[in-house]
Amino acid sequence: MEFLTQNYIWAITAAMSGIGLIIMTLRQRVSGPRLSPAQATQLINREDALVIDVREQAEWDGGHIGGARHIPFGQIAQRLTELEKFKARPIIIACASGHRSSSTCSTLRKAGFDKVFALDGGTGAWEQAGLPLTKK
Repeated sequence: MEFLTQNYIWAITAAMSGIGLIIMTLRQRVSGPRLSPAQATQLINREDALVIDVREQAEWDGGHIGGARHIPFGQIAQRLTELEKFKARPIIIACASGHRSSSTCSTLRKAGFDKVFALDGGTGAWEQAGLPLTKK
């Protein structure tokens, strides 16, 4: 106990580090694998992956990944039938930062989609990687 009181900063740092690792592990189990923008590009080019953008309309209008389909986060459950024909293809879910994509991946997995990936960092990371966004 004396060790902890004398080294409380290190103890707190170790505890926070452990909690962060647990949270990251749980998040990956729920959402499934996450892809960097470079990995997503490879999957799109090599395996004809479908990109679904779950951001709101105003965010979509500001720029999105070319060839992506727009299905706002709140409409995913109602529009699953539109995606049935893509069950065999890899699907990459993109949002602004990566949070909404995790929930969407979970929903798609529960609906029987096997190859579902979240774009780590969302369209923000895509743009930071120097990859283009389109406004068409």
